[in-house]
This record gives sequence, C-alpha cells and structure tokens, in this order.
Amino acid sequence: MNAQKTLLHTPVLSNEKSLKTLVENRTVYSLNNCELNLFETYEASQLVPLKFNDLVVTSMLRGKKVMHLFDDPGFDYLPGETVVIPSNVEMKIDFPEAAKNNPTQCLALAIDQSKITDTLNFLNERYPKEGSDQFWQLNYQNYFFYNNVDLAATINKLIKECMSTSITKDALADLTLQELLIRIIQTQTAKSIDDGFFNDPNNPISAVVEYIRKNLKENISLKNLSDKACMSTTSFYRFFKREIGMSPIEFVLNEKIRCAKKLLKNPGMQINEVCYLSGFEDCNYFIRLFKKHEGITPKQYQLLYVN
Repeated sequence: MNAQKTLLHTPVLSNEKSLKTLVENRTVYSLNNCELNLFETYEASQLVPLKFNDLVVTSMLRGKKVMHLFDDPGFDYLPGETVVIPSNVEMKIDFPEAAKNNPTQCLALAIDQSKITDTLNFLNERYPKEGSDQFWQLNYQNYFFYNNVDLAATINKLIKECMSTSITKDALADLTLQELLIRIIQTQTAKSIDDGFFNDPNNPISAVVEYIRKNLKENISLKNLSDKACMSTTSFYRFFKREIGMSPIEFVLNEKIRCAKKLLKNPGMQINEVCYLSGFEDCNYFIRLFKKHEGITPKQYQLLYVN
C-alpha cells in the first residue's frame, strides 16, 4: 500500500463535564440517510465490542486503536486510515495508549442500505463500466485503506454537513454520500492494484497496469496507454480516472515512486541508480517528487531501512 495518507480535520473534543463514559464516549448527528458518530476514549481498554445495523465507514482522527475484524489478525488503526464494515458485523477494539491526555477519536458514519443501493444503481445505469460483467460495487474484502486527498476531502465535507445547523444539510449530505461511495470504490480499486490483487481480464485496466509496470523506464504516453486499452485517448482518460480516481499519468508517477521505494530498501543502491531504474531521467526532479509523496527524501527513506 502506498505509504502516503491524508489526515482528516479533527472535530473539537467533548467537554470533560459532558463525558458519559471514558471508553467510546459517543456523540451522534442523525440525518435522513446517514448517522455520524464521533467516539472518544480516554483510558486504555481491550476488546471493546461495537456493531451497527447499517454499513459503516470509520476513519481515525486521533490516537491509536487495534482493530479486530472477521477472523483476520488485529491491526493498528491510525489517523489517515479508513475501514469499511458491512452491516451487523461486530468489531472488537483495543485502546492500548488511550489516556486523558492522549485520547483516541474516531468517526463512524452509518449509511442506510437504501441510499447505497440507489447510488450504485444510479452509477451502473448512468456510468456503466466497460465489459458485460463489470459493475459499480463495494468490495467488502478490501476493507482497510489509507485516505487519499480526494477521499479525505469528501469525508471532511460530510462531517461538516452532518454537524451543520442549515436546513439544507440533508440534501447536501445526500450528494456528498454519493461522492463518498464513488471515492471508496475508486480507492478500493487503486489499493487492489497496488497490492497486486487486481487481475480482471475483462477490465482494460489490467492490461494497462501490467504494461506500465513492465515499461517504467520507457517514455509512457497517454497514447501508449489508450492504444493498449483499445480506446480513444479521451475515452481512456475518462475511463481510467473514473475507475481509480487518478489520471493515467498520476498513476504512472505513483508506480515509479513505488518502484523506487522497493529499490531504496537496498542500502548499497545509490540514489542516482534508483532514479534511473524507477524510470526518472532527472535526479533532482525525482528527489522533489519523492519528498512530495513520502514527506522525506529518498536518502532519508533509505536510511530508515539501514538503521
């Protein structure tokens, strides 16, 4: 998974006198088609159960949890990360570091199934995917991912609408819920590609991704990629961005950075070698782009694995 993740805006914590409990203190904002829950925990605890009747989109805001879901091993859950949980699935949560001076804060957005169904039907009718067996749908096996910029912006917008006192908040929240579902599906698709689990022969994206990964050192153009997908350049650009939420060229750059990160785990590799082998011609440009993506320079990233 790409290490880059975007943090959400953190709502103000509850006043201490208003707390009903120190473990998963809950504040609720109810709208027509969704319910925003803000949870705060102020003391360490283990295996706290939580379950919703609707599909829930959860995102960490502050602190650290350890999530136990399905039969999978528990995993650290940190700010900048999102988990999508089907209806009536119980999660159990550890709070290993929670304290009064270090609270956890997490949002849980429960969405009515009818809203999800209506949105997916609308997308499949209005914006059908390529191929007879391709549909807009949520992937419940791909439930944990990092927030990208677009997903974080959409969640921030939805928090704002849910907490608003405007008489139009339900209408605006409904529009944002549609956007949120699209962003989640795009993010899930991008993560599946990143993790190597996306290999659908009926989807042109598969052949394009394989071509990109095998030709990172070549001059990959939008025309190369659209030809590989057997589509016009304009149609391919729209299709690719709709599928994974980024342009083809943005994806190529992400793949080059991903390749560079693998190479940098070798302490004997020189930065200029990494630059060339991951498909960059200008070392200064490579260093600037890498720092923009990862927050540190390639050399600093490499030293993390040496030490």
